[in-house]
Amino acid sequence: MAELKTIWFDKIDRSKPLCEYPRPQLKRDCWQCLNGEYEYSVTEEKAKDMGEGDGIIIVPFAVECSLSGVERTITRNQRLWYRKIFTLDSSLSDKNIILHFGAVDWQCRVFINNMTVGSHVGGYDAFSFDITKYLRDGENELKVSVYDPTDDGWQQRGKQTKKSHGIWYTSTTGIWQTVWLEGVDKTYIKSLKLLPDIDNSRIYIKTQASGSGVRLSAEVSLGGKAIAQKDISADDYIEIPQMKLWSPEEPNLYDLKLELKVKGKITDTVFSYFGMRKFSIDNDAQGIPRLFLNNEPYFQNGLLDQGYWCDGGMTPPCEEAMIYDIQKMKDLGFNMLRKHIKVEPSRWYYHCDRLGMLVWQDMVSGGEYIGNFLAGVLPNLNIKVKDNKYKAFSRENPKWRENFKQELFRILDMLYNHTSICCWVPFNEGWGQFDAKEIGEKVKAFDPSRFVDHVSGWYDQGGKDFRSIHRYILPVTMPKKDGRPFVLSEYGGYSYIIGEHVYNKSKSFGYVMYKSEETLTAAYKKLFEKQLIPLIPKGLCAAVYTQVSDVEFEVNGILTYDRKLVKMNEDVLREVNAKMKY
Repeated sequence: MAELKTIWFDKIDRSKPLCEYPRPQLKRDCWQCLNGEYEYSVTEEKAKDMGEGDGIIIVPFAVECSLSGVERTITRNQRLWYRKIFTLDSSLSDKNIILHFGAVDWQCRVFINNMTVGSHVGGYDAFSFDITKYLRDGENELKVSVYDPTDDGWQQRGKQTKKSHGIWYTSTTGIWQTVWLEGVDKTYIKSLKLLPDIDNSRIYIKTQASGSGVRLSAEVSLGGKAIAQKDISADDYIEIPQMKLWSPEEPNLYDLKLELKVKGKITDTVFSYFGMRKFSIDNDAQGIPRLFLNNEPYFQNGLLDQGYWCDGGMTPPCEEAMIYDIQKMKDLGFNMLRKHIKVEPSRWYYHCDRLGMLVWQDMVSGGEYIGNFLAGVLPNLNIKVKDNKYKAFSRENPKWRENFKQELFRILDMLYNHTSICCWVPFNEGWGQFDAKEIGEKVKAFDPSRFVDHVSGWYDQGGKDFRSIHRYILPVTMPKKDGRPFVLSEYGGYSYIIGEHVYNKSKSFGYVMYKSEETLTAAYKKLFEKQLIPLIPKGLCAAVYTQVSDVEFEVNGILTYDRKLVKMNEDVLREVNAKMKY
């Protein structure tokens, strides 16, 4: 297999990679990044300590990837350990200190100065601990212990596997998003929820504070100019004068400053932002159910986005890399990305918010593989299966099902404020699927402001909000009408191998192979003009082409895995994509 590197590999500052503020929608000035060099060791799974250490690992890159400096697979019988010595920045003195992890895959325990401060289970959601009482003056020791059996376990792991092949990718073990410290006063804003209401020109603001008897002051600005100020309660709203809407074409974002006061003294100041937009379903002038944006029918022309990198695994190499993928797809004429069975760092969604890229957010699948008969044969015969057959879907253990639901709602809550996210996708192609209709309804009840694709592909249970179909190789046709909008949530997969830019030339995978940029581009154009575009007036509301980039053995990307080449003619892509609209 080729040792691929992205165009950013040699530019990365390994002493402090990905050092931008990691949580843009609840931002404070008082913080410290802990990314960079850590000691690591690999021990037996039952080991109580890490011993002397095996070497240096670069955090937040997973131990399996080249940017970590290790490139090592951790088995189900092993445990991964991290150790870092740190000293608090002077700006954090006299503050309560919160230790944050963007994501650690999968099960971890955290120690400060050899004292246990907490544990977490779940590989894709952020978590934190108040470590104030464990700290001492001068140097402090952070230690993290991680266990991750990947596909030898039942946990939510998405496409990770210990031995990559086909559509399954190299595992991610341990810390893979930013580690950071935050200084807060005793009374501070713990959480913030933002809900735009364009019909009444309001932004609803819900906060939770760590203390009682607090008062809040809010200031909204646009382009650096204050447009609204108000003292608010913990659950309140602010009127937005001369409202400017958010859309992919005009991604207007408002800045929000919140001050928390106790007895007239400011104890906390946080900064956030929001966009005024509305997602809804309604009939168009011809009576066809459509996806609406800001009360107007809006066609979503998107791409499947796995979010993997040849040198960083699930972790983007740097800020510039995240921006590149989003902006490049926007420049090519797409207005939506379906983040596929993975959760990104908060800054990725921030860039979608500010650049104007709609996002469908998949939840992370888990459980054992459901088998080729259920995964491949029955869907192609259009045979339906009820997903309360838990054993068939490898979800027979009630603890596994409960764990999936817990992680799902933690992720919904974590990403709720991002303007660009327009759709939640609980299940994909039967992987770990169970009770999808009921879960889709619970997701919709939790967040009525967004669409829900309760089952993307295959085993539709008649739930909210879409009729969602996957179609590779076979012609794309309209399904029977059932009152729900029709979305083609995966299609295409057209593939092209480019020698030195491919992960494994002999075992590369694609649905339909082409031998040149010219033949691939011509096939893309024909697919859109002969099959996709004619379906739009008949009821097609959104389409998700596979995919943004090659990923390991998959060579069906518009970009090569190293992001060094665009595999199709860009002018033709823009020309065709411009026709994907109502």
